[in-house]
Order: sequence, then C-alpha cells, then structure tokens
Amino acid sequence: MYFKIIDAHSHLWLRQEATVNGHHIYPMGNGRAMFMGEEVQMLPPYMVDDRNTAEMFLSNMNYARVSAAVVTQEFIDGLQNDYLEEVARRWPNRFFVFGMCDFRRPGFMPLVRELYDRGFRGIKIPAARLLLPEGRVMLTGDEMMEMFHFMEERGMILGIELADGDLQVGEMEEVIAECPRLCVVIGHFGMVTRQGWMSQIRLACHPNVYVESGGITWLFNDEFYPYPSAMRAIRAAADEVGINKLMWGSDYPRTITAITYKMSYDFVLRSTLLTPTEQEQFLSSNAARVFGFKDLIELPYIKNMSE
Repeated sequence: MYFKIIDAHSHLWLRQEATVNGHHIYPMGNGRAMFMGEEVQMLPPYMVDDRNTAEMFLSNMNYARVSAAVVTQEFIDGLQNDYLEEVARRWPNRFFVFGMCDFRRPGFMPLVRELYDRGFRGIKIPAARLLLPEGRVMLTGDEMMEMFHFMEERGMILGIELADGDLQVGEMEEVIAECPRLCVVIGHFGMVTRQGWMSQIRLACHPNVYVESGGITWLFNDEFYPYPSAMRAIRAAADEVGINKLMWGSDYPRTITAITYKMSYDFVLRSTLLTPTEQEQFLSSNAARVFGFKDLIELPYIKNMSE
C-alpha cells in the first residue's frame, strides 16, 4: 500500500544560536552543539557544517519517500523566520512553515502581523519554555489572546507544545473556548511518556484541535526501534479522540542522530495496531487536510545498492 507521506513536525535552520534560561546554545562543528550547558550531538555527524538546510532535508525526504513536511520552530534554535520564508517560497508544494516570535517578552504582536503579511499561515509557541525562572507567561494573557483572535479571524494555524502533563491544559481550554474556530495542533504527542499526557490528547476532542507525534521516537528512545510502547500510545490516543485527529511527525533532524529518517515512520507501517486505512490517515491524509497540502509529489522507490 503506497500513499504520499507527510511529516507534521520538523526543523530547519542555517545557523542555530539562542539563549534559553540563561544558557547559550550554539554549534560546535560536526553536528555537535552546546545545549543547556552540555555538549550534545544535535545533528547527524555528516552535517559537518552544522547547517540544517532544506536541501539536505529534501534529500532525506526523497529517499524516505516523504512528499511534504511541516517546519516548526523552537526557542532553542533561535528565530528562523527569514530562512523559512525563503524555504516556503522556493518549495511551496513541499513545505508548510510556522513563524515564531519571542513570546517570553511582551510586545510581539507587531511581528505576528508582519509574519502574516509575509505569507506565514501558522504561528508556533514553544509553551513549555514559558515557565521562566522570573515568572510564568500565561497563554491567557491579554497579548496572547489578541494574537489568537487575530489568527482565528485569518484562518491561521497555532502550533503549540505544552509543558508536561496538564499544567497548561486549563489555559488551552480557555483559549479554545474563546477562539473555537482557531485551528490548534498540539506537538510532541502530548509529551506522551510523562504522567498526565492523555489530558493533552483529550484537547483534540474539540473540533479544531489536532495532535502530532513529533519527537515520539525521542520520548521512547530508551525502548528504541520498533517502539512498541509508542504504537500502544498511538492506539490509545486514537481510541480516545479518533485517528482522524492524529498526525505523524519526525522531529527531524534531532531524532535522526539515533535512527534513520525512514525509521522514524516505518515502525508505524510495520505495526498491526493500526489498520492500513488508519496508517494512511496518520501518515498522510490528516496532515494534508489540516495544513492544506495539495498536488503532493509522488516519489519513486529507489533500490539500495546493498539490496
């Protein structure tokens, strides 16, 4: 069974540089980075120049037969709006890109309006990083709610990753009640390995709320491929809110320091916990509907030399 796969959670940057909670994050060569005071393998080691480019990603996508991808953002990478605007312009049928502001400080609404005028149709909030040492930034604050109404009126998509468990679920319930037509995509599968994760999944009981699985292979890294517990979690979430509310995401490129890009989705195809129809919804048609992908490229199978 062949269908055109869509990745609902990935990252791109020309240079990763940011400061989060007083920690400077920066590249160190050969795919390594200083991250929260520790040297880590941020990228696969063959990315020797530390550039996580669309061209490199497209090569991985074409090889793994992934037709399109959603590119999100995170504070740990720094704002990538300028580069992602270029990516969307060059490859409009392959990428949907999220814009991002520094929501840790007030005064971001002018940039939200500017991003919309520049063609961005989604805004990303790494909400788990709004629990700042100097105080928590509330999702229900006046400027946040102004942004959510702005986005709702213009048909924009909110991508958001919440803190572990139900800490920010009540705030999201208020946002959804205030802006019922705002399309919301919850990331990282509700932080599935943390206690209370299903409370985030249940937000998808609301008509315009969806969940993507970006980072699920990272969250189940100790178990490793083929991630049977991850599949049981996907099955449980589908039984709770419906498979039509769930989408696959890879969290490329960080997750492919441990596995190949293709492995980040083919564990779903190898499992019997989803029917073939459910696999197609999870890996393809749900994301096509939510993010508006059309005219998806059909990618041929290229035999490996080792086969």
